[in-house]
Amino acid sequence: MEIYDDIKKGEKGAWISIITYICLSIFKLGVGYVSNSEALLADGFNNTTDIIASIAVLIGLKISRKPPDEDHPYGHFRAETISAMVASFIMISVGIQVLYQAATGLFSPEIQAPDMIAAWTALICAAIMYIVYRYNVQLAKKINSQAMMAAAQDNRSDALVSIGAFIGIIGSQFGLPWLDSLTAVVVGLIICKTAWDIFREATHTLTDGFDEEMLETFKQTIEKTPGVEWIKDIKARRHGSSVLVDAVITVDHKLNVIQSHKITEEIEMKMMNEYRIRHVHVHIEPSKKVQNH
Repeated sequence: MEIYDDIKKGEKGAWISIITYICLSIFKLGVGYVSNSEALLADGFNNTTDIIASIAVLIGLKISRKPPDEDHPYGHFRAETISAMVASFIMISVGIQVLYQAATGLFSPEIQAPDMIAAWTALICAAIMYIVYRYNVQLAKKINSQAMMAAAQDNRSDALVSIGAFIGIIGSQFGLPWLDSLTAVVVGLIICKTAWDIFREATHTLTDGFDEEMLETFKQTIEKTPGVEWIKDIKARRHGSSVLVDAVITVDHKLNVIQSHKITEEIEMKMMNEYRIRHVHVHIEPSKKVQNH
């Protein structure tokens, strides 16, 4: 089935993130320790948690590929959303830790400017993470994966964090050594902000929240389908990388069952072709003329 193939493609993106984070975290922590850079150390610790977060995403994707069973007739797709939430918990815990360590270093009486090797390390790592971000965000859009989009957002924040570390380290070379620790504070805030955005999106999805503008777009598409008089009700919710749509429409009361059924098939085909939505439940009601009669 195509949706399971898409999820498997997402696993490739998760593996790329894991391998990249392992290499970069070792590189940053080593150079950060040798060069005495608080910002680079904070960035490196951030990457160590990104490893765990990416593993959580990978596990969620693997569980999502399990076929429906007696306990899960709709499948296991929401495991993907849960993994994104787990990743946000991990990120926020590290963000708080980085903020604490950076704030302590900021008010330390003995602050030394880090070596310039830390700056170039941060810049190189930023470029690498941006490439990974571009790959994963395109993959997330292609397979419509919330978990992979969360991973891509994490990749982007890491690239920005490394750029911030580069700026802070450069500034410290000009007689402002405290700027390195201040940048580490900014790093911690970015981590916390990214974690909050991922958590908010995941909880919104798990509580069956759905984008109002997208729902209105679905409504307009269905209204344009020949034979649909008006839409009495429409709802949508996310189920992992899938979207489930329920619509109640009215049609001419003179239509027979076969004619009415063709209208529902046309709606299902439109939703699939235009939005890649495979699960559409359409309930048909006769027009008010026959209801009032």
